[in-house]
Amino acid sequence: MILPIVGYGHPVLRKVAQPISKDYPELKQLVANMYETMYAADGVGLAAPQVDLSIRVVVIGFRPYDEKTDTYGEVTEQHTLINPEILEFRGEKKFFNEGCLSVPDIHEDVLRPESVVVRYYDEDWNEHTDEATGLYARVVQHEVDHLDGKVFTDRLSNLRRTMLKRRLNDIAAGRVRTKYRMKK
Repeated sequence: MILPIVGYGHPVLRKVAQPISKDYPELKQLVANMYETMYAADGVGLAAPQVDLSIRVVVIGFRPYDEKTDTYGEVTEQHTLINPEILEFRGEKKFFNEGCLSVPDIHEDVLRPESVVVRYYDEDWNEHTDEATGLYARVVQHEVDHLDGKVFTDRLSNLRRTMLKRRLNDIAAGRVRTKYRMKK
C-alpha cells in the first residue's frame, strides 16, 4: 500500500523518532509499504517519520535509471535499517547534491563524510554492523537525520536556507505539486 508522504513543515519531521522492539505490530507489512511508497515516488530512501510514524525505521533501495527511456530497472540493492545508529564517520567530507521526498523540487549540495559505520537490525531482527560507502553512506546519513528530527536543509548555510525560505514555506503550506500523494 502506498502511503502519503509528509511535507516539510509537518511536526513529525522535527521529532526524535523512538526505537521499536521486535514485536512491533505488523512490522513486515510496514516495511513493505515503505518500499512500495519510496519506489512509487522514485526515491532511494525513506524514513518512517516521512510517512507520519515517529519510529526508527528506514528503507533504502537502488534501481538503475535509463535516461534514454526515462524508466527505472529492477532493484539492485535494498536495505532495511531498524533502530540504526551511526557509530563512526569516516573519510573526507564531500559535497553531493541531495533531494528529499518531504522537500520536493529542492536539490542542494550537502557536505557529509564519504562513509559511515552503522549498526542496525533488519526486518527479521538480525543485528548488522556495516561500513556504508558511496551513495549508500549518503542515504544512510540523510535518513538517520530524519530519525533525529532533521531535514537536509538544516545542513545548508544560513544564507542558502534564507534564499530557499519562500519555496520551503510553499511546501509547508501544501503549495507544491508532486506525482505522489503528500500529507500536510
